[in-house]
Amino acid sequence: MTEQDKPYSRNAEILPSTQWPEGMQRVALAVEYLGGQYHGFQTQPSGVPTVQQALEHALSQVAAEPITLVCAGRTDAGVHATQQIVHFDTLALRPEKAWVRGTRAHLPMDISVLWARPVAPEFHARFSAKARTYRYLICDRPTYSGLMHQHVTWSRKRLNEQAMRAAAQCLIGEHDFTSFRASQCQARRPVRTIEHLHIARRGELLVIEVKANAFLHHMVRNIVGVLMAVGAGEAAPEWMAQILAARDRSAGGVTARPFGLYLVAVDYPEVFGLPHVEPGPLFISEPVGALESP
Repeated sequence: MTEQDKPYSRNAEILPSTQWPEGMQRVALAVEYLGGQYHGFQTQPSGVPTVQQALEHALSQVAAEPITLVCAGRTDAGVHATQQIVHFDTLALRPEKAWVRGTRAHLPMDISVLWARPVAPEFHARFSAKARTYRYLICDRPTYSGLMHQHVTWSRKRLNEQAMRAAAQCLIGEHDFTSFRASQCQARRPVRTIEHLHIARRGELLVIEVKANAFLHHMVRNIVGVLMAVGAGEAAPEWMAQILAARDRSAGGVTARPFGLYLVAVDYPEVFGLPHVEPGPLFISEPVGALESP
């Protein structure tokens, strides 16, 4: 049996020769969540709380059948999302509002469904994605924020955003990001293409926005760890290029904490007709790509 003859499997990528089952429907959802209380997005064998576990339980209640799902990108423990995209296959026919309101009724308050939309079988939350955008929020003041301590990362030192921007320039474009991938990263290739990396200040809040075709495990947090060291004056901007060229994770700096990281956008071909959602978080109004960056 060749790949072109691959039989149907729930939630899997649909090839031209795959026979779509009668009565089956593929549904896409946009999900917003705070990751502080979860051990990442993906369901874990140990049964610890995860976002996927909570979503699948809630969706199963609405569908009255077991639901499993696929996401656009697996976020780590403590990482948030303003627009995680998932899809699932189901025989249950429900209106869009039932998938939204009904699912939210079975979810904790730190997970919310933003929209639901039936999609073509060819849509796949992970494989159809063209790009993903993350924002990382840093509060750089002498004392940490009692209100936002699980929503931003704290730096007691004031960070120099100009030095951080200079360091970030070498990362734009296609590169081997071995130096910025976690040791347990399972990606086959370390090459990724960063479309832009913007750094903007909003008072005591520093916002780092990075858009790429895909990301390696811990890639954003490892990049931010180096940027924070540069911004704090602990390393020169040229250190970033040296780390990138080394293609060795041991050459890099520390991994930044997860709490300031948000998955804010996933881009798909317009043919799928997915709704638009502002990237956020709520207190950041600029769309993707519009943050100040010289």
